[in-house]
Formats: sequence, C-alpha cells, structure tokens
Amino acid sequence: MHLTTLLIALSLAGDSGSSGDFDARFTGRTLRVDYYHSGTAEEAHISLDQVRLEGEWPGSRTRLLDDTNLGKYLLVVIDAATNVPLYTRGFCSIYGEWETIREAREGVWRSFHESQRFPEPRGRCQILLKKRASDGSFREIFSTTVDPSSRFVNRSDLDAPGKVWSLFEHGPAAEKLDLLILGDGYTAAELDRFREDARRLTEATFQVEPFRSRRSDFNVRAVDIVSARSGVADPRAGKWSSSPLGLSSNAFDIDRYVLTFENKALREYAALAPYDALALIANTRKYGGGGIFNLWLTCSASSGRSEHVFIHELGHSLAGLADEYYASRVAYEDFTQPGVEPWEPNVTALLEPDRLKWRNLVEPETPLPTPWDQKIYDEAALEYQARREALREANASDAEMEQLVAESRKMLDPIIAKQKYAGRVGAYEGAGYQARGLYRPELDCIMFSSGRGEFCAVCRHAIERVIDLYIR
Repeated sequence: MHLTTLLIALSLAGDSGSSGDFDARFTGRTLRVDYYHSGTAEEAHISLDQVRLEGEWPGSRTRLLDDTNLGKYLLVVIDAATNVPLYTRGFCSIYGEWETIREAREGVWRSFHESQRFPEPRGRCQILLKKRASDGSFREIFSTTVDPSSRFVNRSDLDAPGKVWSLFEHGPAAEKLDLLILGDGYTAAELDRFREDARRLTEATFQVEPFRSRRSDFNVRAVDIVSARSGVADPRAGKWSSSPLGLSSNAFDIDRYVLTFENKALREYAALAPYDALALIANTRKYGGGGIFNLWLTCSASSGRSEHVFIHELGHSLAGLADEYYASRVAYEDFTQPGVEPWEPNVTALLEPDRLKWRNLVEPETPLPTPWDQKIYDEAALEYQARREALREANASDAEMEQLVAESRKMLDPIIAKQKYAGRVGAYEGAGYQARGLYRPELDCIMFSSGRGEFCAVCRHAIERVIDLYIR
C-alpha cells in the first residue's frame, strides 16, 4: 500500500475515539508477533516464529493509529472482515541498521529476531510490515493473517524469573506512557545496586525537559533479573558472559555500541509488566549504549557519563531522534541516502529551505543554512577522536577514557559557545554521521554532544509529540 493510500485509509477509519469503541474491537489483552528478519543489504525475508499472548494492553485505547510518520518500518493491523486499519505504529530495528553496514553490502546473510506488539483484536486480522522507500512511501515486505482464537496462539503463562517493582506511577497504564527498566549482569547480591542505578538514571532523565514537565504523564517500573555472573560481555576485552538479556558491547564492531540479539528472551522478561518503552541497563562501567526507535535503549549503568547516555538513547528509542554528531566512528555506510530528506524529526537535508520541517521555530533573521565555524570545530574534534582511538587500541582503562571525554569538552564547548547563532534554531551543517549535506536544528543538543545537558527546542517538540501518542 502506497503511503498516500494508507493515509486515506487511516483518515477514513479514524481513531477508536472512546473506550467503548476499543472494547468492541479488542479483547484488552496484548498480542506479540515474533518473527525472523533475514537477508543482506539487497535481499530480505521475514518468517513467522510465533504469536504470543501477553497481559493487559498498556497502550492508549483512543490513539491507535500512528500519525507521526516516524520510523524506517511500519506495522499495520487490519480487520480481516472489514479491511479497516485497527492499529499502526512506526518502528526501527537492528536489521534496519545492520543492512547499512559493510558486511551486509558484501552479501553476508544474517538473521535477527524481532517482535511487534498490538492490542488483541476480537476477530481475524491481517498483519502487514512495510518498509519506507527513498520517496518516503511505505512498501509492503510481509503479510500474514492471525486468528486470535486459534490454537496456534501461544497462551502459556508468563513465568520469566523476575520481580516487578515501581519507581513511580501516576495512573492507569492505558492513560500513561509506561517505561520499563530491565537490568542485565546483576547478581543476586547486586540487586540493590540495580535499584540504585535505575532510580539514579530515572531521576536524571526527569530533570531534563520535556520529561521534567511531563513527569505526571509517565509510569516507571523495573524488573529485578538475577544473573549468574556479574557484568555483561565485552568482546574487545576478551570478556564473555551469558547474561539473561544478552547485552554486549562491540555491536557491529563498534566498541561502545551496546546491543542484545536475544530478543525473544528479553520479551518474556518484559512481558511481566506493562510497557510502552524499554530501557536495558548493563552492570558495567565501560562507556556505552544504544537506542533504536520503538525497540529499546541500552546504557552502561556505571560509566562516568551514564546519565547523559541514558537520556540521549531515550531520545532515539522513544521519539525517533537522529544522532546529530558526525565525527565519531560508526559502522553505517550511507545511512541517509544523498538527496533524500530524512524521516527523523531533528535532521534535514535542507532540500527545500522554505519548507524546513522546523521552520516555525526559526527566527526571521536567522539565515538558512546557518553559518558556524565548522572547520575550527572539526579540527579540534578530529584531534580528540584520534586520541580516543589510540587509547582504545591500547586497551586504556575506563577512568582514562572518561578523563579524555572531560578534556575534550573543555576544548569543544567554548567553540560552540562563541558562535553568533548559538542557542538559536536554524540549520547547521553536520549531522547524522555526515559532515556535509545534513543539518541539525541547533549548534548543540544532547543528541549532538555530551557537553549540553538539554535537548534543543526541535527535539523537545518531537519528544512531546510522541508522549501525546500514548496518553490521549
């Protein structure tokens, strides 16, 4: 289905609009469709693993159709009897990132386990997965029909070994955005540390706007998960661990990128509590993290920059924000195709300056593109990157790496601060892993550097828009 056709269908269907409409269409439980996403950069296939019944549906009962146009992929659930869309959500995936790296482009095949969750319909439904094309439209890549009453739906008890506890709650799950924190690599003797880490990271997040002002729109819970051994895998240091969630650094051979490929096990733990968003924290001091839109965030809990990383990665996983930095080493190649406007709300190719996606936040006298001393900044940043790579190759300690970060901020932050348009929304070249051709809204932001402890105005607006999708 082309994007225009889908939008027309969604407009005709409308949101459910009331709990009565929801009850007429859905049972109130959650269905999870597990599947394998396999292939290369040129060829992809999806095969069904299972349909799993979870607990009560935690999402909104009135905003079931996603109008944000975010994500590389789109889930569409259609009523089989009426052909009316019941539920839609944009999302990204590990596969969507992996297909942009070199080994995928060289024809290496890999498989990743993925899941999509939605309220259980009362009747048969069609499940569509769509992928965004370069023109912004979504093209179907998978379709299957699900009968919720079928004996092939896994209805076994949710019995993963974990204890659910609450950091704070402000109302029913269906009326709030439910964030669930899972810890990995914490032994039974370290569960108090996990609780301290979860509280510290949560409180740091809700000191930053827009989370501070929207705190009452959230519930935050956590699950105690016991690991047999302390810590998580660190392949570059020769440390391997079979921790319950499978978190590990060095994903895609990027030392600080923390991911897990144990999606099915993770989902069983997560299903113990209601959740709209997931945060996975690793019991390690080594700097690292990751965030994938509508999947989860990861964060090393004990690094010197853990609070910043947690908030930065939440920007990715919750609101689909792009990385605004461009000097750090990444595995992606042509993550954003030349001449294509990115879907992420905080990065633009500036193909049409008069139609800039955040034009309403730009002051009339601010030029587009907006000038800044990028060459001076880049020279300093490249010096820092070279020093960091040298320390990494020398297996430097975490303390040494943290000291280097602190030194780099003393060098880079003053360059930003003295710019003519510092603090103003504009279009500053350098973003999304590209020094040229992509632009960010402000000179600095949590999504750009570790120097600023706030989201820029554009990112704050994007986060609030997603929050509204879950509470209304």
